[in-house]
Amino acid sequence: MSDSLRITLSQLNYVVGDIAGNAAKMIAAAKEAAGQGSELIVFSELSLTGYPPEDLLLRPSLQLRVEAELEKIAEASHQIAIALGFPWREQGELFNCAAVYAGGKSLGRYAKQCLPNYQVFDEKRYFSAGEAACIVELNGRKLGLTVCEDIWHKGPAEQAVAAGAEMILNLNASPYHMGKQQQRVELIQQHVKALKVPLLYVNQVGGQDELVFDGRSFAVAADGQLVAQLSAYQEQSQQLYWQQELTTEVALQSTETGLASLYKALVQGVRDYVDKNGFKGIVLGLSGGIDSALTLAIAADAIGADRVKAIMMPFTYTSGMSKEDAAEQAERMGVPYESVSIEPMYNAFMTALAPQFEGLARDTTEENLQARCRGVLLMAVSNKTGYMVLTTGNKSEMAVGYATLYGDMVGGYSALKDVYKTKVFQLAEYRNALGYVIPQRVVDRPPSAELAPDQKDEDSLPPYDVLDAILERYIEQDMSADAIIADGFAREDVMRVLRLVDVNEYKRRQAPIGVRITQRGFGRDRRYPVTNGWKAGI
Repeated sequence: MSDSLRITLSQLNYVVGDIAGNAAKMIAAAKEAAGQGSELIVFSELSLTGYPPEDLLLRPSLQLRVEAELEKIAEASHQIAIALGFPWREQGELFNCAAVYAGGKSLGRYAKQCLPNYQVFDEKRYFSAGEAACIVELNGRKLGLTVCEDIWHKGPAEQAVAAGAEMILNLNASPYHMGKQQQRVELIQQHVKALKVPLLYVNQVGGQDELVFDGRSFAVAADGQLVAQLSAYQEQSQQLYWQQELTTEVALQSTETGLASLYKALVQGVRDYVDKNGFKGIVLGLSGGIDSALTLAIAADAIGADRVKAIMMPFTYTSGMSKEDAAEQAERMGVPYESVSIEPMYNAFMTALAPQFEGLARDTTEENLQARCRGVLLMAVSNKTGYMVLTTGNKSEMAVGYATLYGDMVGGYSALKDVYKTKVFQLAEYRNALGYVIPQRVVDRPPSAELAPDQKDEDSLPPYDVLDAILERYIEQDMSADAIIADGFAREDVMRVLRLVDVNEYKRRQAPIGVRITQRGFGRDRRYPVTNGWKAGI
């Protein structure tokens, strides 16, 4: 039997494009693992550049920067073998590679064979596909290298085992969506049972624009049993021992699911967007409604209450209840809070516009003007203080255009962009279960934009449980109008909602990016033309 091997799985939070910083981070983790007796440390896919690097991959200087940092990785590999991911250009083609460095040199470099080109992935835009297996030998053990998507298909792992691999290393950059971890583990367990060799699955953690990587790296023994599972949304390393079997001294960790995992994803996405982009803090409009209440909770949990500023911007139609609830939540959370009336601004605009509006009836123009006054105020505070405006709209509203361009849509990032309204209520209840911060009246009262007297969202939209069910079928499942109606929804509701989704693409194109938590978010996932003649139907 071959010799034993101590292996550390290391899931880190990288900064895309900071090649030197990412290399330094991996080297520090490698030194720590070596000090604990590990002989190999495994990092994630494209860990050197961070994932996804997008069009940074097209920069002419990319290869030079990669080569310079790989020299440092090679030097560090005198202490411990290092498996990592990086882009590599050869003979005019760019490959998504994994390699193992040991003793100051590369033991082998593998090019990813299965390039994903769906949902948020567009790797065929950048990379050429590899064709061959890569087996590296370490301490007498043969390791087969694979990268992320390779393990979701039959072919690359089987090829590696046929070439003599006794274990598969799978370097990943697998973003979160609800239910993803269960899919990963079940698929890998099924795959491993057929391969009959152990597999190490290493993911990264952290937010990158709209994507959140949840970590949860894991190891599966040759019989398909889950041996190790790292925490969600935390930088973490764990040592494994491989001889006859794959073992670890750390008890198998459970990992959050459902609302707990979803809430942490939103917090992680906001935190990393603010911190990695160098914003001093967050400013948001706190209306007394549930969307802004949940957004405030996420913001404070992400970066600390002392770095968040909440501003109530009341108008004639703002209820006393809204003012009271907003002030109460800010006090409970220890968030600096101010109230600035928009009436003087609104009246000034209306005076200036009076000649243009003469003889015309009031309509949504006046409602939108209120939202735009608030947007101007928030952006002015942002510009002056260096705090980023965090928008508060949810996926249901963005789907049907229930938002105002240059008004409540202004901002640098959106926490709830991919969260349906019904899920917003659930998350608010979940957050209050952790510690009561959102006044119960905010959760219980009917949602209202408070832009007109006695206004409620359901005056112009179906109830949210109906609306969200229609939206999920149309947006995420690509169901036709006829199919949705066949599921029991009223034709009038379905046709109206689908039309609203279709005609409001122009708004979504101008909206801030935000955390993606479903399999079809508004962003990289869904790329519909703004100008088109498509009509919802069959």
